[in-house]
Amino acid sequence: MAVLSTADQVTFQFLKERLGIADSDLSKQMSALEAAGYVAVHKSGRGRGASTSFKLTRAGRTAYRAHRAALRALLGED
Repeated sequence: MAVLSTADQVTFQFLKERLGIADSDLSKQMSALEAAGYVAVHKSGRGRGASTSFKLTRAGRTAYRAHRAALRALLGED
């Protein structure tokens, strides 16, 4: 969510490289975020030229901000 919050839209490949995780792990996490309504998925192309990109939804941005605020409160940084 932190990486997604810094950009309008990011590709699967960018997230994979940035986070240093396997395709299957990233797919699983992004599917969970999509199911929660926090991430929108856009797929384009077919075959080897296919590309998947993600962006935070309004609900995702709200949830991420609330999570950060809760962490700051726990650390006494509010």
